[in-house]
Amino acid sequence: MPKSDIVRDFLLGFIKIHILHHASTERIYGKEFREELARHGYSISFGTLYPIFHRMEQSGFLASQRETVRGKVRKYYRITRKGAAVLAESRKKAKELFDELYEQEK
Repeated sequence: MPKSDIVRDFLLGFIKIHILHHASTERIYGKEFREELARHGYSISFGTLYPIFHRMEQSGFLASQRETVRGKVRKYYRITRKGAAVLAESRKKAKELFDELYEQEK
């Protein structure tokens, strides 16, 4: 696997955790969330982001609700119980990993 592919895989995993985190605190939708990711230095196309949302919903991690805003239908996502369980486990594993990665700097 080329270096760029593995980095992309890691970043997509971080993005999924980021989605679950924000969906646990507020309703999120694609355009606004893409801007959130951009603030953190991620450049992601809608062609990549929306399929992530859809797969996470199909897997039961997110639930969506359609709402009309200024004449356009917007799909908002919230975390589900299953998604909250995955987020809790992901936080635990991420903390363990990051603690280990940065323990030499202490």
